[in-house]
Amino acid sequence: MADIYHIKMTLSDYYLRVRGKPYRIIAIEGNKSLYQLAEVITDSFDFDIDHCFGFYDNMKDIYRSWEGYELFADIGEGDRFPGVKKTKIKNVYNEIKKKMLFFFDYGDSWRFITQLIDIQESKKKSMKPQVVNSVGNAPEQYPEWDE
Repeated sequence: MADIYHIKMTLSDYYLRVRGKPYRIIAIEGNKSLYQLAEVITDSFDFDIDHCFGFYDNMKDIYRSWEGYELFADIGEGDRFPGVKKTKIKNVYNEIKKKMLFFFDYGDSWRFITQLIDIQESKKKSMKPQVVNSVGNAPEQYPEWDE
């Protein structure tokens, strides 16, 4: 039985403003990887997980982060931070209220502020990650441009 982590993910803008922005709260086992968390985040906002990403402790400037986890490390292109595929959620979100910036698509720069809001004991052997609360509409990942 794995503990269930409730993580709130709020889409923010470049300045990290979140008022009025869509958010999701998901329930996911703490022994799942950050890669699996990224899959749930992108899926819950109807995005394709088709770009590199990372989790960072510095919300304003990812390049000044002391703690970070990047897909780059898993594909052999990063050496600053560990990868996301073997890093477990419970080892990163190790205290209630801990925040990390999920930075998705380094070109389009999607920013999601993630925060651990609760940990619950599970009575089940395992569970699929699920969205337990969804507020606001997700923007289009690739909006059409008028030419």
